[in-house]
Amino acid sequence: MKQQQQQTVQLQEKQTFPLTIKRLGINGEGVGYFKKKAVFVPGALPGEEVVAEVTKVQPKFAEARIKKIRKKSEYRVQPPCPIYEECGGCQLQHLRYDQQLKEKRDIVIQSLERHTKIKVEYLDIRETIGMEDPWNYRNKSQFQVGQKDGQVLAGLYGINSHKLINIEQCKVQHPLTNKATLTVKKILQDLNIPIYNEKTRKGIVRTIVARAGVQSGELQVVLITTTKELPKKDIIVERIQESLPEVKSIVQNINGQKTSLIFGNETMVLEGNDFIQETLGNLQFELSARTFFQLNPVQTVRLYNEVKEAAGLTGTEKVVDAYCGVGTIGLWVADKAGEIRGMDIIPESIDDAKKNASRHGIKHAKYEVGRAEQILPKWAKEGWKPDVMIVDPPRTGLDQQLLNTILKVKPKKIVYVSCNPSTLAKDIAVLAGKYKVEYMQPVDMFPQTSHVECVTKLFLK
Repeated sequence: MKQQQQQTVQLQEKQTFPLTIKRLGINGEGVGYFKKKAVFVPGALPGEEVVAEVTKVQPKFAEARIKKIRKKSEYRVQPPCPIYEECGGCQLQHLRYDQQLKEKRDIVIQSLERHTKIKVEYLDIRETIGMEDPWNYRNKSQFQVGQKDGQVLAGLYGINSHKLINIEQCKVQHPLTNKATLTVKKILQDLNIPIYNEKTRKGIVRTIVARAGVQSGELQVVLITTTKELPKKDIIVERIQESLPEVKSIVQNINGQKTSLIFGNETMVLEGNDFIQETLGNLQFELSARTFFQLNPVQTVRLYNEVKEAAGLTGTEKVVDAYCGVGTIGLWVADKAGEIRGMDIIPESIDDAKKNASRHGIKHAKYEVGRAEQILPKWAKEGWKPDVMIVDPPRTGLDQQLLNTILKVKPKKIVYVSCNPSTLAKDIAVLAGKYKVEYMQPVDMFPQTSHVECVTKLFLK
């Protein structure tokens, strides 16, 4: 008997076909299926029927662009940003905001279905917490600087390209950061300061970073340069101070490397403080140029309140704040904790965490430099075991060693704050042997983009 060979669908570049979009992918693209093969179409929305043209073929999926929309989604709107399609900083401006929140919850569900054996229909996955005004929320911008026809540009590189898109007024940036970038760009232009060119690797100023204290109204401007020498430095500082009275900190950071990293290792204060002040709830923080701080302060308060509720502290618990950064989450829940212990691999963050704790008179917090998977077993040996563990890892999720450590140390409760539904689901799958998910609460920290944060409460079975 002839063996029937399974035929795989051979899609070709430039091939066109009708496609019905079933859902949104994790990067905000529409996903449809052509003869069981997934096709990712940026800009397409669930429920739409499009004519798709293949742009790239991979073994397990294909990428395509919209040639024509035959049937439009009722939730499709006109993006308010004039450079939305070129820039790529946002992925969902063309989707009505209330529907963005529903799709983000769905992205969390899809990740669980893909990476775990948990029956999703029995889980308490709550509606996404959104913003009343989902614009102008980002408190920090990092815009690359370039030059075209003698004009200084500042913005982001376009989607999959090395073309610098000049951004005059970013719709998701705080007005103060927009104002700062425009002002500094004009000063560099007027004073004819040499702008860095990536191809020739000549020139001096490569990036303008602006950070606003949304509650304090303070502004920090950082110029990233290739060399320590910055021509007309004093005049630049003077002009920034004249044009931007909100500026409390002007900093220069030197990065002469051929790298995609924004900051170099050397930082110098040109004028004012090396930090600006910011307030979250009842807590004050000093933000230096390289400190990590949440980009959406309004939603951060909501996110941290969700963490506090999930932790359900009564005043006696030993709490670990892993990946603690400058200590924000631990300090947020400290008034209800017996003891807080935090760790982070960045020494400057731990210094800041200690300062922040002492500034707020929090004496029952202890911070250590290092990896959670090494520090936790050491504490356990000394007889100290946490009741509650709060984790807020980077996009890569929890380290395998840390997962093993958690399963050994067995805290009664884990509160997992995630910025990547895929790695969250994979980590839940590992913990599922000993931990049960009580509920999941998605929070929209980045409206108009495909990103979604999620607070998950797990308890020891």
